[in-house]
Amino acid sequence: MSASQILHTTPTHPASPETDWQRLVREKVESLRFGVVQLVVHDGRVTQIERTEKTRLAASPTASALS
Repeated sequence: MSASQILHTTPTHPASPETDWQRLVREKVESLRFGVVQLVVHDGRVTQIERTEKTRLAASPTASALS
């Protein structure tokens, strides 16, 4: 199984109910095309979730001509 298949596989019967932070991370990852989701942990507990989204622009012919 490739890494992309593992990342996109959702268990049909989770072992335990999803916690609030797990649900938030899943939602942020699913809605992200390019970027980073970071978890901040204090004393073994997730206290903050940060999402940074990148916007990729298609290369324009004039930009490559200037390089």
